[in-house]
Amino acid sequence: MGVPLTAEDRAILELEGPTVVGHTCKVVRLGPGAPTVAELREAVERRLGDAPRLTWRLDGPSTDSEWCADTTFDIRAHVCGSTATSELDGTALGAEVARLFEQHLDRRRPLWRMDLVGPLVGGGTALVWRLHHALADGTTAMRLARAVLWDRLPDQPHAVRTFVPAHHAQSSDDARRRHHLAGFLEREFIPSLRRSPFDVPIGPDREIAFAMTSLPQLRTAARSLAGATVNDAVLAVMAGALRAWMLHRHGPIHSVRVKVPVSLQNESEPTGNRDSYFCVSLPLDEPDPRARLAAVRSETALRKSCHDAQEMSELLDRLGRVSPRLRRWCSELQGAPRAFALNISNVPGPRLDVTVLGAPVEAIHSIAEVGERHALRAAVVSVADRLCFGLCADRGVIGDLDVLAGAIEHEAAAVIAAAGLAAASTRPS
Repeated sequence: MGVPLTAEDRAILELEGPTVVGHTCKVVRLGPGAPTVAELREAVERRLGDAPRLTWRLDGPSTDSEWCADTTFDIRAHVCGSTATSELDGTALGAEVARLFEQHLDRRRPLWRMDLVGPLVGGGTALVWRLHHALADGTTAMRLARAVLWDRLPDQPHAVRTFVPAHHAQSSDDARRRHHLAGFLEREFIPSLRRSPFDVPIGPDREIAFAMTSLPQLRTAARSLAGATVNDAVLAVMAGALRAWMLHRHGPIHSVRVKVPVSLQNESEPTGNRDSYFCVSLPLDEPDPRARLAAVRSETALRKSCHDAQEMSELLDRLGRVSPRLRRWCSELQGAPRAFALNISNVPGPRLDVTVLGAPVEAIHSIAEVGERHALRAAVVSVADRLCFGLCADRGVIGDLDVLAGAIEHEAAAVIAAAGLAAASTRPS
């Protein structure tokens, strides 16, 4: 018996087309001692029992199909090699990842593929793992990596965002509930009055870029400057980087509205898609990194205290039960370019350093697909003490993505430096 597709699975599959792929991508940079393709195949195949989802395929071409076990599963179609003729620097690796990312996964097989790419400048290789979003969201992808990729480690804590239904946190008073609902609808459904600079038709060609910063330093800086979280700091850093990039490319802009995905999974829902989101405005007209962080924290704190992500999930679930067409219309309304300019996701990865067949994992960069009239997307993954940014853009629209990547690292350093200056100013002389 097959596993039915969820409404979210079907919606993701329906989005895929000639100019949009349905998968995400994890670019795992491996240091010295990286495995061969044959070694990686053997290791992943041996551990598939811990991740049976990776042997599922669609039982038909339509979105009304189900997930079923692939009785002809062949690991050679899923773990492959792509050896370059010369060493790849960061720019060349981005180009190779973009080339692979643009290719649609074969729906006749389980919807994932790993490619070993290299050698890289400075040694090592990159493992480029494409995984269809209908098969796994970002949190599930990290669990699958733990199941089939990372060498076994002693049990360690893993960050899991627990779903707390919004009605548990709300007053039962009808007037207060109506006020809460009105605020939620205003925050999440009233579109921006400004046209996004990324609001253009997209093509099939992608540009990829990477950035990285210190996770503990950014976490400490965010907490000391504004009582903010790492997620707040990621949004503030992106605001500063987008401000610099906009000034470089387009001139000044007041703000952009961004979509922030939120995983609602818990331990009783270990796989699949259980995502929601809320939207916030990033202040691109604010030159001070400390003030940007405070503004972002104020917005996210309101969304979290009002449980906007859970409200959105419950609303879409209810609409789906009443009318799938109404749910689809609501999703399309929330996917319009005036609803948000770009998507910025942040998924916790391994809390400790990990290895793949003995090779150290130096970075994990997540790449997520852009959308029609949303020509830029950013995704963030942590690994041990590193925070890794992955940027994906329509090559014909954005350009200069390396400038944005450089601005991310510069802005992260600016937030960390601002915290240092603030701490120094409070020390007794």
